[in-house]
Amino acid sequence: RAGGFAGLVDRDEAAAYARELLAPLGEPLTETLRAWLSLHGGWDRTAVATGLHRNTVRQRIARCAALLDRDLDDPDVRMELWFALHSAPNAGQRG
Repeated sequence: RAGGFAGLVDRDEAAAYARELLAPLGEPLTETLRAWLSLHGGWDRTAVATGLHRNTVRQRIARCAALLDRDLDDPDVRMELWFALHSAPNAGQRG
């Protein structure tokens, strides 16, 4: 099926949910979270990809977990955040 699993969800509803879920995060935290999730939680690889120090990545991800009140070690949470990041209204504007 075209669009995969994400195609089963109404885009407007997904975008609204993503806005609400990710609202506590600013752009730097959101982009760090996006990179970290895309690299399967790899601290060193995320540091290289973002140009940040490894400790800064760790601090930002810890801050994301605290602001979102989510356990980022839980694969279900990671999946939810990944879908939210791709459903956010400006998700397609990233390079």
